Amino acid sequence: MSMKDPQLVLPEAFGDAIEGIETFRGQLTIYVAASHIVEVARFCRDTDGLRYVFLSEVMAADYYPSVPRFGISYQLYSMLYNRRLRLKVMWSEGDPDVPSVTELWPAANWHEREVYDMFGIPFDGHPDLRRLLMPPDWEGHPLRKDYPLGYETVQFSFNVDEINKHKPYARKNGDER
Repeated sequence: MSMKDPQLVLPEAFGDAIEGIETFRGQLTIYVAASHIVEVARFCRDTDGLRYVFLSEVMAADYYPSVPRFGISYQLYSMLYNRRLRLKVMWSEGDPDVPSVTELWPAANWHEREVYDMFGIPFDGHPDLRRLLMPPDWEGHPLRKDYPLGYETVQFSFNVDEINKHKPYARKNGDER
């Protein structure tokens, strides 16, 4: 079977479920309505001329304050045709959950768990959606742009004594400074 161009085939097969197409630095990105991600991904995997059989990663980005706020990207690779394709879903809180692609690629289990853990994006139908990197009792999702940042005061030459008062571990051998 000859190689097919996904930017021609997918809009023809899925109509309005394809929300946009862009190419940036040679990387083709096809925007897919969240409710159709599983069927579009299955089509990309199983269709002769496409055969994107390998899911490299699922990742997310927070575009706050834009609406929709989050982008979920699925990096696909066709080993047969040596081509890459990014399917991207845009999502905001309050939208229906994004369907899980674990039925197509079992390895998506870990990728989706990481996205859930870091961004709080739920995946409908995921077999084990729980935290992956953060402790189970952790509050919030650290890669969201509205996550509160904690920090230490930067030490400069003029405030060394002030900072060392609050850092007992920085004192030398019981030095009270």
